[in-house]
Order: sequence, then C-alpha cells, then structure tokens
Amino acid sequence: MSRISPYGSWSSPITAAEVAAAGGGPQWLDVVGGEVWWAEARPGEQGRVALVKAVPGGTEDVLPPPWNVRNRLHEYGGRPWAVAGGVPVFTHWADQRVYAQSETGVVAITPEPAEPQGVRYGDLRAGRPGEVWAVRERSTGPRPADVERELVAIAVDGGGERVLAASHRFLTVPKLSPDGRHAAWFGWDHPLMPWDGTELCVAPVAGDGSFGPHRVLAGGPDVSVCQVEWETPASLLAVLDPDGWWNLHRIGLDGSAVNLAPVERELGGPLWKPGSRWFAALGGGRYAALSSGRLVVLDEADGSVTPVAGELTAWSSTAFTVDGPDVVGVAGGPEREAAVVRVSPGGAVADLTPQPSLPHAYLPVPQERVFSTADGEAVPVVLYPPRNPEFTAPEGERPPLLVYVHGGPTGQHLPQLDLEVAYFTSRGIGVAAVNYGGSTGFGRAYRERLREQWGVVDVADCVAVAEALVAAGLADGDRLGIRGGSAGGFTAAASLTTTKTYRAGTVMYPVLDLAGWTGTEGDTHDFESRYLDGLVGPLPQTRSRYMARSPLANVGKLAGPVLFQQGLEDRVCPPEQADRFVAQLAGGGIPYAYQRFAGEQHGFRQAATIVAALEAELSFYGQVFGFETPGVARLELSR
Repeated sequence: MSRISPYGSWSSPITAAEVAAAGGGPQWLDVVGGEVWWAEARPGEQGRVALVKAVPGGTEDVLPPPWNVRNRLHEYGGRPWAVAGGVPVFTHWADQRVYAQSETGVVAITPEPAEPQGVRYGDLRAGRPGEVWAVRERSTGPRPADVERELVAIAVDGGGERVLAASHRFLTVPKLSPDGRHAAWFGWDHPLMPWDGTELCVAPVAGDGSFGPHRVLAGGPDVSVCQVEWETPASLLAVLDPDGWWNLHRIGLDGSAVNLAPVERELGGPLWKPGSRWFAALGGGRYAALSSGRLVVLDEADGSVTPVAGELTAWSSTAFTVDGPDVVGVAGGPEREAAVVRVSPGGAVADLTPQPSLPHAYLPVPQERVFSTADGEAVPVVLYPPRNPEFTAPEGERPPLLVYVHGGPTGQHLPQLDLEVAYFTSRGIGVAAVNYGGSTGFGRAYRERLREQWGVVDVADCVAVAEALVAAGLADGDRLGIRGGSAGGFTAAASLTTTKTYRAGTVMYPVLDLAGWTGTEGDTHDFESRYLDGLVGPLPQTRSRYMARSPLANVGKLAGPVLFQQGLEDRVCPPEQADRFVAQLAGGGIPYAYQRFAGEQHGFRQAATIVAALEAELSFYGQVFGFETPGVARLELSR
C-alpha cells in the first residue's frame, strides 16, 4: 500500500551519490585491433577521464592515474586519443600536451609550452606512418579570443611536429585518402558556427607529406558539413544540409554531390566537439547512422532509412563506430542507462559494460509530447511525470514542475533514462525537457527559429509548455520552476527576469551579460566569441537587444527565488557574471543562494560537486515550493 504524502516530499532510493556515480560515463569510443576502447569519465576520481578497453568479463585501464585523457580544444574538447602505428597517443588535461604510451612508459611527444596550457591539441587521428595528426590551438595574446589554429602532424617517436595547413580559423583534423594522395577536412570562420556554415576542403599530399593548396568541394555560408570520411581515392562521404536536413552525400573530387537517401531527418548534428561521428560505412552501400539520437541503417540501393534497436533512443555522437557488420557505441534508452553496446545486423543488443541494478519502479517513463505556442509553432517535449510506488499525493494536489532547458542552445532532449531527472521525479516533482526553437534534430528551419531571437523564442516556447501542462492538470501553476546550465542557464535567467510564469529557478554556469560575454573584448572563449551575431544580432547595430535581453540588466524584475551554481575555473562562462548578478541580489528581499565550486570548469565533473549541487537544489525547491526534503541538508538562503 502506498502512503499519502505531498509531492516533493517523497523519500527515494535514488540518491545524489548514485546520480554522481552515473555521471560522465563512456565517450570517445573506437575499435583498436578488434578491441573496443573508449575514454571514461570518473566523477569519483575528481573527474579524471581514463582510457579503458573491453576485455573478457569486464574492462581494463589502458592508462593508470594520474593520466587524464581530455583537452581544451574549443574549450569543450575534441577527440583526445588515437592509436598510430600501434602506439596509443593522447592529450593530458593537466598540461594539454600530447603523450605516447610505449613499453617503457608514457612520454610527451609535444614540447612544453611557454605558458601553462598555452598550446592545446585535439581531434587526434592517425595520419601518415609514424605520425598522429591533430588540430593545434595556440594562445597568442591575453584575451580568451586571442587564438590561432593549424593542422599539424606530430611524430609519434617524439621527433617534432610540422604544420600541414591552416585554411580557416576553426578546423577539423585532416583525413588521408586510401591512396595517401589527398587529405580532407572542413573548417569555418567567424561569425559562423559549424552548424551554420562550413567548407569541405581537399588538398593534395606530396611524397614528403606536405600539403598543397586546398580546394573547397562542398559547403558554404548556408550549408553545414558535420562529418567527412573517405570512401575511395576519388570520392568522399559527408553529412551536410543543402536541403535543410543533414543527409549523407557522396562527394567526388570533381565537386559532384549526390544525396544517398534524401529524407527529412537529421543524420548529423551540431559539432561542439571535433571528432564526433554520425555515420559509419557497413559495406555494400549500407551505412549505420544516427538520426536524432536513434540508430538507423541507410541503404543507398533503395534510399531507405530503417530504424534498428529501437529500445536505444539516445546514441552518443562521440562514441559511435562499426566493427565488421556490427555497430558499436554508447547508447541508452527509456529504461537503460547509457552503456557501451554492440548491435548485430539483426538488431540484437549486447552490453559491453554492465547495466547497473536500478530500482526501476522508481524511474520515470519518458513521454514524447508536442505542444503549441500562441502563434501555432509546434514545440517537442520529453515529459517525465512523478513516479514512486511507495507514495501517492493527497487527492486534488498537483505536482510541482521543473522545466529543463538544454544547453547549446543547439542541444536536444532525447527520451532516455536520466538519473538526475529520476532524482526529482521519484520525489514527486515532474520534469518537462523542452526542445525549444533552436534545438537540433528537427531540421535547419526549426534551428533557425532562434536566429536573432535568443532570449525571446526560447523563453516563449518554455512558457508555452509550462502553461499547457498547468492547463492540462499535470502541474501546479503556483509551483513551476525552471533550470538550465550554460546557454540553458541564460534561458532560465532570462525567463525569471522577463516573465512571471515561474516561482523559482536554478541557473548553472550561465551567460548573464550578453554584450560583456561576446566579441573579441568579451570574456568568453574564441569558439563562441561571435556566436551572438547569429543568436542576437551583429554589434554595434543591435546593441539595444543585448541590453534588453541580458538578465544582468533586469535583476530588478526577478520573478522569484534563484539558486546559482558556478565552477570557478569556467572559461566558457566565467564566474564574474554570476558574481555580479548575485551582488545585486543582496538586500533585495528575494531569497537566493550561490554555490561556487573550486576545481570545476564548464559543467560539473567531480562526485562531491555533483552531490552538493543536486542536494542543494532539492532543498531549494522544498523551501520555495513548501515541502519537506527528508535526508537532505537544508540550504541556507540569503535575502
């Protein structure tokens, strides 16, 4: 028999420590000599990323502590390891240098920079024999946007490095053609982001390994290439969106282009981390591909795109490849945590990492819903209702609701098991994960609903969903909250300072001062330093928009209590903006709290931080929404 208790106050076996233990997980997967290797984030080891491989009966570390397989390319990181000529090569977080592992130990193969982490490498890939190729990023001045990048070849034996090309301000690692005579990559320049427009480049490779002048084969300011691979010495396979959807194309060295299966589906995604993959060749004109997080097989013979292993609804683009006829990657689903899996041609799923024992009766069942805005725009949502077999709410009570705002803002919420979500839903708090205008997975037109409308469309879409759920009796209109991190933190803060829909919100590592964040004089990094040209508008012509939409300029309009959470080493959204916002709250009468975490960057990776942040957030909602939070320390609120 279930007990009657108010929503939010239910006790749950899903603890913050369990959520932290599930954080991070496997990423950057590949097959090496028939073995499956991947990088694995470990919150319990202060967020270290280990390099591991699957072995009979479990896994084995390839690199012991303190090696931390991670890099700062574009600050979000690119593919951090490769195997070149049988030698594992990787980037180490502490100094950003490239190292090689041999029988005698681990040795640095790039020089120590003059300034700590002043030279960074990422998107590693085996190149010509004896070389690993990478994107090299160098700081050239005191500002975060003072950066230059080149494509480089690094001798695995420590014999030095050489520049291959520097076609654009932003680049992906070159890939060598099967005959070794050409190399292909893509790049882009400010103010474009890679999902706006990129150019696919090909250059001849001389006998000594040097590159000749490059040609642009595909792409442009309104066409985004997000992955390219060689098919034959004379043709490439690339995902690009000239028709408004990322589809798989064959590109000839003569510039010809053929869409292998024209579909209104996204078979690609936003390139936040160079080295991500959305397709891999299976042979015989068949390709494994990711379609908005789901696995499909594309057959160019009939242009079909067929779903496979439908229980896996959330594949990772940083961990996706093929091994013979099988697909190997990291995937999860509505009832499965993300794990390393192998999928056979018939769709059978085998776990290469074990599924944890979870209290499934306490886990929410995600529901894919679509709501409409006032002007008729459809907004997809993944809804997670409260669920706990031990408790029932008092008759007539409606649950509090948290609107989850993803980052990017090009992210996409997928219907998958998320223990962070379950932490709240198992305690009686509903979650609505909104794929607002600007989200990827729904075509370029939907993505570009946010062009010059950031802080308007995203805010309105989230409000429309929250109010529709209240009208449907699925949420308590007096207990609506909003939460988000990074770009989602901006939308959460903008919502709290421009609408009265929400009673409270949690704002994590956010953008709060638009003009102060962007441009060469702003305090963000180079990759996103011109991002707001497209999201808000070019400066100085649209400066008034920057002021009107900046949460920092609207602190006096704050709708209710707010919890800020911020990493002190964040180079994407530095803590200075949150510091300034919180300083203006002091003495204003609205309850607030500010958690600042040492040793954390953009997003939280250490177990202790994840636990402290999550428990504080639950206590915060309990105090604001009026329910008890058993087993959680009370967060002290200031006014």
